[in-house]
Amino acid sequence: MAFPAGVIQYAPRRAFLPYHNRTERFACLVFHRRAGKTVAAVNDLQRDVLTCERPNPRVAYIAPFYKQAKAVAWDYAKQFARDVEGAKPNESELRIDYPHGGRFQLFGADNYEAIRGMYFDAVVMDEPADFPANAWPMVIRPTLADRKGRATFIGTPKGKNEFWETYEHARKDDNWFCKLLKASVSSIVDQEELDEALKIMGQDRFDQEFECSFEAAIQGAYYGHEMKEASNDGRVAKVPYEPSLPVVTAWDLGIGDSTAIWFAQFHGAEKRIIDYYEASGAGLDHYVQHLQEKKYLYGQHVLPHDVEVRELGTGKSRLEVLKGLGLTDITIAPKLAVDDGIQAARSFIATCWFDEEKCFRGIEALRQYRRDYDEKGRTFRSRPLHDWTSHGADAFRYLAVGYRPATPRRSPQKRRGAWAA
Repeated sequence: MAFPAGVIQYAPRRAFLPYHNRTERFACLVFHRRAGKTVAAVNDLQRDVLTCERPNPRVAYIAPFYKQAKAVAWDYAKQFARDVEGAKPNESELRIDYPHGGRFQLFGADNYEAIRGMYFDAVVMDEPADFPANAWPMVIRPTLADRKGRATFIGTPKGKNEFWETYEHARKDDNWFCKLLKASVSSIVDQEELDEALKIMGQDRFDQEFECSFEAAIQGAYYGHEMKEASNDGRVAKVPYEPSLPVVTAWDLGIGDSTAIWFAQFHGAEKRIIDYYEASGAGLDHYVQHLQEKKYLYGQHVLPHDVEVRELGTGKSRLEVLKGLGLTDITIAPKLAVDDGIQAARSFIATCWFDEEKCFRGIEALRQYRRDYDEKGRTFRSRPLHDWTSHGADAFRYLAVGYRPATPRRSPQKRRGAWAA
């Protein structure tokens, strides 16, 4: 579909022509920084709203935060709408209304519930890995259903997160348009500028931002070095369940959030991390049932220190609920400062073997768990960033500080006519 002649004064870069001319309903663009993703996405949406044959078409550009959407896309949206006769920007609602009843609007995934109940003929999601977990599947996707609207995911890699999963799905599915564009291939940013950026950014950050590497180490990652060593040492591999060893679980219990569970076996100093499970929106009975379905022989279950707090609604603690569901041999992880727990986890990882397949999401959570970054001060804060990686990283920290090897009981010994334990 071409752009309306003489209406939108936009000259697409060559790299974006296949995207604009696509016939697929869904698209995933993994493009390097400064490639022009936002400009292309804004104009693709504006083309859709102007050429849609349905009554009162609606299109949306969604960024992780509403303020971010305004800062990144609003000026472009207004700029390219100026040439459309009768287009009326609304500054207070960040929307542009068109004479034929169409509307282009910006949203933030930080308030994705505001989108619920709307309909869209096309949406663009910028950096979707930074969206809340339920934003796309539970709210945004249904807005496309009745009008069979189109969706585009755009971004730059930040490890193997949800955006990576979308990219992997898109490149294997014929119903998706998919393109990855590196700066070394596009020629959009000249080589002199790339060389200068590499000097300042360092190889890992440069590879992530300009070469679209999902493998590059994450800046500020707490366990980046340790997990890289585990991979280099061959300790991220196939780690089978050993039936003769008990399985220890470690939990991070979310309230209205994800719950994460690690499954580990211990053999001397060797720590075998054999499995990982994470889900959200489910009761404690769901997780206990999941453990039962695994058919593992369980030992300790390490739970966070706040599991003993009683809930106001029921008067019961989650510890009491879990015990009532049949969970036994419970160990409460000590309440330590987060920094102390992170240091313990670093040491713990040094002798861990991870099952590459069953622990994939948990491994990526450890690789990407990082410090919060202050954009204004351009420095890392002392606290961790709370995102999708937090649940797996917290559960692993509880495993590191809470697991205690079982002390074997001594055989009874006869002493002075009496038995001593």
